[in-house]
Amino acid sequence: MDKLTSPWYSLDWFSLSTFNALTWENKFFLYFIPAIPLLFIFRWLIRYWLNQKLPVALIKSDLKSSPTNAVRFLPELFLMAVLALILVALARPQRSNEKVEQWTEGIDIMIALDISQSMQIEDFQPNRLQAAKQVARDFIKGRLQDRIGLIVFSGDAFSLAPLTTDYELLYAYLNDITFDMIESRGTAIGSALGVVTNRMRESESKSKVCILISDGDNTAGNIDPITSAELAAAYNIKIYTIVVGKEGLVPFGKDYFGRPQMVENTVDETTMRKIASIGNGEFFRVTDNEALKSVFQRIDKYEKAEIKENRFKDTSDFYFIYLQWAMILFLVWLALKSSFLTNVLQD
Repeated sequence: MDKLTSPWYSLDWFSLSTFNALTWENKFFLYFIPAIPLLFIFRWLIRYWLNQKLPVALIKSDLKSSPTNAVRFLPELFLMAVLALILVALARPQRSNEKVEQWTEGIDIMIALDISQSMQIEDFQPNRLQAAKQVARDFIKGRLQDRIGLIVFSGDAFSLAPLTTDYELLYAYLNDITFDMIESRGTAIGSALGVVTNRMRESESKSKVCILISDGDNTAGNIDPITSAELAAAYNIKIYTIVVGKEGLVPFGKDYFGRPQMVENTVDETTMRKIASIGNGEFFRVTDNEALKSVFQRIDKYEKAEIKENRFKDTSDFYFIYLQWAMILFLVWLALKSSFLTNVLQD
């Protein structure tokens, strides 16, 4: 049972565990409590030195001491307790329960991934596509309440996963991506951007982002990439373009003897740069796994949803409990003060 819900007359209010569970608004008052006995000792010394003394001659055998004589100190003890309880009340014992409500307006993100044959080139480990899939997984893991979708493209483009917050589903789709998902060969960047726009045009999110990953050469499709980028920009879709791969001779498969085959690779950076410029995004060129990972980390920092929160502080005061005890003990002190206990001769 929570001791802070005990009735006011319960002695639990004076236990050490209760005091530890409380917070104190004016904690400095508690430091005066040890001074209370000193105050009474000082008061007794003043009275001892200033009060009139009447010399009385008694026979030593008439002087008797009894433990019951200590009852004359009871009124003083009750008065000390009253003062201590008043100081506890002034320290404002209380308990606060802070509730925090957080919410965020998620970002809609479409990842458009090139699965053309050139993505099999092994200048990335184990190849360009597998490296892109891995950093996409890591990117998704770092998101919170963002809707993410997947587009794949080669000679054509189609939506693999709609915008969703089911990240486990996205991981499964990423695992299933292969080079054989689309029969037509080539790289249809314009078609991919068209599918992205179609998926995001009805989105009501304040921030819509497309991450386009390709080797950079538009060689297929019947939609011009620049026209598609302008259409996407009209729907306020920010476009980040990532060109993967090195130029020149790159390893692509193995020959009959198991030796790496080298092929000539070219990259059309100009188109990808212009797409990013039209989409108010940024262009990246990466040539290895670490660079690709770094780019996704940068995009992750750029596109963070704003987290808003409301804080509610519910504070319960308990000073009145100690004041009630102080009033009761004060009445007891008044009763004792008027009794025979304080009407005896003083030492």
